[in-house]
Amino acid sequence: MKDKDEFLKQMENLKVPDVNPAEHQKTVKMAIMNAERSAVLGVWLIVIPCYFLLCVFMYYYFHVHINWFTAMFTLLASMDKTPGAAFWGPLILVVLPIICIIINALAIVHVQVNKLDVQQPKARERIITIKIKIWNILLILLSLAVVLVFINYVMVLNITVKN
Repeated sequence: MKDKDEFLKQMENLKVPDVNPAEHQKTVKMAIMNAERSAVLGVWLIVIPCYFLLCVFMYYYFHVHINWFTAMFTLLASMDKTPGAAFWGPLILVVLPIICIIINALAIVHVQVNKLDVQQPKARERIITIKIKIWNILLILLSLAVVLVFINYVMVLNITVKN
């Protein structure tokens, strides 16, 4: 009984922290999206453009002529010739990686806005925090590289066609 009474006395003497709900809302940083889910979704959004880039490199640079590499080229060539399906190529190869960048950036970036002074209501402070989630950052960089490769390809193609 002595230990139980002593324990109860210690529990009664504990100091409860003072929590101000208004200040608590300012310090809690919530992500717009879950980092793990956005990484999984980002992988699925980047798989097709990366597969296409792999096929291009294997076909043109390593001269590997396998049926499933050439199947990708004939699929995209047939999509360019089909009147209603010409927009699918740029959508798959550029827009999906851009969506991957946006989703993963929303998962790791946190923005907090604080009022600096009560007397100056327009004075505000913005705090931008980036959580270091390796998979999300790698997917952002990979998606950015894919988008830049395709933009570079289109620019080079247009320069060579005009000359």
